[in-house]
Amino acid sequence: MATMNEKDYYAILGVSKDATAKEIQKAFQLKARKLHPDINKEPDAEEKFKEVSEAYAVLSDEQKRARYDAMRSGNPFAGAQGPSASPYRGGYAGGMGGFPFGFPFDGAGYGPRRGSSAFNPETGADVVVDVDLSAEQAKNGARRAVKYRRYEPCTRCSGMGSVSSEHSHTCPSCGGSGAIETDMTFLFGGGTFRIVCPECGGSGKVISDPCPDCAGTGRTPVVTEAVIEFPAGTHDGDLIRVSQMGHAGTNGASGGDLVGRARVSAERLEGKAAIGFYIAGVVLPFLVLSALTGVFAYFSVLVLPLIFGVVLVVSDGITHRSGLWWKRGGTQLVNGFVNGLLFAIMSVGFTRCGASMMTGIR
Repeated sequence: MATMNEKDYYAILGVSKDATAKEIQKAFQLKARKLHPDINKEPDAEEKFKEVSEAYAVLSDEQKRARYDAMRSGNPFAGAQGPSASPYRGGYAGGMGGFPFGFPFDGAGYGPRRGSSAFNPETGADVVVDVDLSAEQAKNGARRAVKYRRYEPCTRCSGMGSVSSEHSHTCPSCGGSGAIETDMTFLFGGGTFRIVCPECGGSGKVISDPCPDCAGTGRTPVVTEAVIEFPAGTHDGDLIRVSQMGHAGTNGASGGDLVGRARVSAERLEGKAAIGFYIAGVVLPFLVLSALTGVFAYFSVLVLPLIFGVVLVVSDGITHRSGLWWKRGGTQLVNGFVNGLLFAIMSVGFTRCGASMMTGIR
């Protein structure tokens, strides 16, 4: 999600920075009519319509526009004026050049956004790490050290995202509702348009002084080492949890777990072997039914894909495989058999009828 400083609402609407309220409304009308999803069927029309609606929701309100202009200019305090201004006087960036109109951390990577003001506690996600084990290690148990990337609570703000004692306050843009309403009666006769507040991201709360180390998220990216203990009798795909060693939550929320997923090659069915079992399963009902009904000659060519499937299984190595591997192979074979059975019944039935008719003609 783009931040407030990254979005140029004036450019989105196609107006100058000193445009009047009437010019802004007219520009929005023109763009909204072109981009409305009921009229424009382009795949990105709805997203663009939301974007121009957000721009209009901010620029059509004098106080929101003043706050936006102040933050764009790098002076976040200038916009906090009027009777409804925040008691914190709009100090969202601490001189960092504004704060994002969006969520408190970058969901696409490990780089938090500077100056984020949204207070949005969310439980940290689990971190899943695949750990390779030999058949002996899986049987007897093993302790394996892993290195992985995760978010940990910020030490400077104790994971809260704010360096002050009062960590959050009501969002001044939406009044704590988490949404902004804009009057759209002039457009398509449509009443009030409600969008997620771009300042608090829908949480209804913001931070007055985001921590400079974590940008207000309450967590920082690190590379961590941990030891995962797999018990005796572990099988491929088993999950072992290490509590609170996953991603830390945002703004003081609880963290996730580290999840170690066992990968035992002797038990793991994948690649060529899995395809081979499936191919053999699909072909088998054709060969079995044709042999039982006396029309095997018409389907004898399907022996070739059966052989091909067997070759794929054998070429993947079968001597070191465990009983669980063969069980999974049998399941794959049955899946292929079930999927091919209906077609086999139809094909063999038609072929038998055709052969009987030809015999009767003769």
